[in-house]
Amino acid sequence: MIVICEFITPSGLERLRNSGAEVHYDPDLWKDRAALKAKLEHARALVVRNQTQVDADLLAAGPGLEVVGRLGVGLDNIRQEDLKARGVKLYFARGINAAGVAEYVMAALLHLARNLAGAARHVAEGGWNRAAFGGFELAGKTLGLIGLGEVGLRVARRARAFGMKVVASDPQRLPWESAVEDLEIALAPVEEVLRQARFLSLHAPLTPQTRHLIRAETLAAMPKGAYLINTARGELVNDEDLAAALRSGHLAGAVLDVVDVEPLPAGHPLRAVDNLWITPHVAGLTAEAQEAVGLRVAEGVLEALGIGGAGR
Repeated sequence: MIVICEFITPSGLERLRNSGAEVHYDPDLWKDRAALKAKLEHARALVVRNQTQVDADLLAAGPGLEVVGRLGVGLDNIRQEDLKARGVKLYFARGINAAGVAEYVMAALLHLARNLAGAARHVAEGGWNRAAFGGFELAGKTLGLIGLGEVGLRVARRARAFGMKVVASDPQRLPWESAVEDLEIALAPVEEVLRQARFLSLHAPLTPQTRHLIRAETLAAMPKGAYLINTARGELVNDEDLAAALRSGHLAGAVLDVVDVEPLPAGHPLRAVDNLWITPHVAGLTAEAQEAVGLRVAEGVLEALGIGGAGR
């Protein structure tokens, strides 16, 4: 049996059902851990998104589990060491939503530079103050990237097309790599990226070293009037310190697609902060990306079960 306990696109679900395997699909099953454990008793595969905590406790309920499919790219909710200990394979859609996230970052850059929403609201309210909404151009401005993986490189390519300078920090990248050279990305330590960036966009994984990477100390190192964009993980940012930097005017604005905690609870320090725009973790949720993720994970799970060719 293949158990799917969170939302999957209809095409991905159809691919799994057409394989001939028994499929149990309940997109709300993750909310009832006891029920999920009971359903895993006879499961060979488990397909999750980002709400299900996959750990030794859950895996113990599925003695026949062979593979876990993750509908997305982040693995914060999956204890990979627990999977390895039980010999359970992991399949996830690496890089498949990178284009969508990169386009979101560009939308955030343009929003911060031109404030179309504010200008349109001003007109709707009867105003016509052209001087207040001229904004500024992205060309010639420096974009700092923390992390230069699949998403970071795509952001850099789009930013360069807008005439921006790009400086990035990523210990996995070398200055003579073709992608880095072709895009004329300047690699530098994090401290130098912070010092130069008019815009800072986060694309690093969440690790003990990157947790609260953006905090009072690092925010102070950024130029006054800089902007922050985070589409990676909410825990990369100390929310109280970010709120303080925005309220003081040291940062001119921020766009966050991820926060710590999600959804944003009442009384959270980032609520009611001016020049801050928060979206509900949607950067990678384009229609195209979700379609591709569902199909890719379905194929990977079936291949791991030895029935990858069925139903095609």
